[in-house]
Amino acid sequence: MENSNKEHWNNPQPVKEDNKKIAAGILALLLAPFGIHKFLLGYTTEGIIWLVISLVTCGTVTALLGFIEGIIYLTKSDEEFYQTYQVNKKGWF
Repeated sequence: MENSNKEHWNNPQPVKEDNKKIAAGILALLLAPFGIHKFLLGYTTEGIIWLVISLVTCGTVTALLGFIEGIIYLTKSDEEFYQTYQVNKKGWF
């Protein structure tokens, strides 16, 4: 028993980051024109592009796209969302 504890300390398990699926989905649905969900996921460039598009279109395009993106986020499984948007950093849809 003691031997297994000694082996475990030298083999750390990978730490999985917090899944931001719910927060990103809700922010995309409620505050889409501001692109906060992009910044939450660490997509600074995409967030700035989102804000510029929002300013040019008075928020109409980004409101629709944010709603769609929020639904996509919330319908993915936790693992699929994590792999797609947090590990592989897929910035758009």
